[in-house]
Amino acid sequence: MSFRISCAAAGAVLMTLAPAALAQDWPSRSIVAVSTVSAGNAADTVARIVLDQVSKQIGQSFVIENRTGAGGTIGSASAAKAEPDGYTLLLLTASQGSAAALYKTLPYDPVNDFIPVAMFGVQPSVLVAAPSKGWKSVGDLVAAAKASPGVLNFASAGLGAASHWAGERLRVAAGINVQHIPFRGPVEAFTEVMTGRVDFYYLPIAPALPNIRDGKVVALAVSTAKRAPALPDVPSVVEAGYPNAEYLFWGGIAVPAKTPRAIIDRLHAETQKALAVPAVQERLATLGVEPKPMTVDEFGKFYRDDVAAIVKLARDVNLAPTN
Repeated sequence: MSFRISCAAAGAVLMTLAPAALAQDWPSRSIVAVSTVSAGNAADTVARIVLDQVSKQIGQSFVIENRTGAGGTIGSASAAKAEPDGYTLLLLTASQGSAAALYKTLPYDPVNDFIPVAMFGVQPSVLVAAPSKGWKSVGDLVAAAKASPGVLNFASAGLGAASHWAGERLRVAAGINVQHIPFRGPVEAFTEVMTGRVDFYYLPIAPALPNIRDGKVVALAVSTAKRAPALPDVPSVVEAGYPNAEYLFWGGIAVPAKTPRAIIDRLHAETQKALAVPAVQERLATLGVEPKPMTVDEFGKFYRDDVAAIVKLARDVNLAPTN
């Protein structure tokens, strides 16, 4: 064997061993978790609860960087370009696929530049309206919308936010002509609905509950196939007769593509362990989060299917992508 061939062979072996050695030492320092939503957002809160427990298990801290703006593309692009060494994560949310639906060109690939690792759980949302509207059910809302096509509107926490897609799902499923009004965040959107200036809005159950109990808004339906434990008297959209309006808010974590599989498997295992801790389960339950255990491969398929569904929905409502 020549010296040149021996060096090449040795180099190939070292390249094979490098990821394994990296995985064996992981984690040896703090880990950055990029969030594309603002601090205090329901998805951000859920991630902090879970990652705080994971931090205790692995002996390293998570530094959550909230990089908002441009439909989540700023934060996602930074995570996609990070070294695939397990020290940068992306917090995935139900609106992550929005970039593929809203932009013709992106500095990253929303699907192929990430490997979804672990699902935190799903969070039913609730459809609410101001009491002044006089609606008691989804049927009442739909009847009002059909009586005045193009007059009613719905709020969202921003273009491409989960609340936006939930509203669009109802629009398509019910065959109604309503206008979308995006706001800069959930607080502004919810405030406008409570005052009655905007007609309806989907939001996570936890922040809605106190306002429902105080009579500030009326819960018309939950966005899931079955009733939510926190709102047992409120029908689901499926029960109300609109099965295609079902929509789940969800959250999880992903890593840049080419991250060693050993790190992915370790991170997945630690996340599942954290989600099994009773204190974590209790805190998530107060937010209306329901566990949805998945393997890495199952979560990957779930994510790809979700992105494809959002892209299709955008086309169905004639929402053309822009540059």
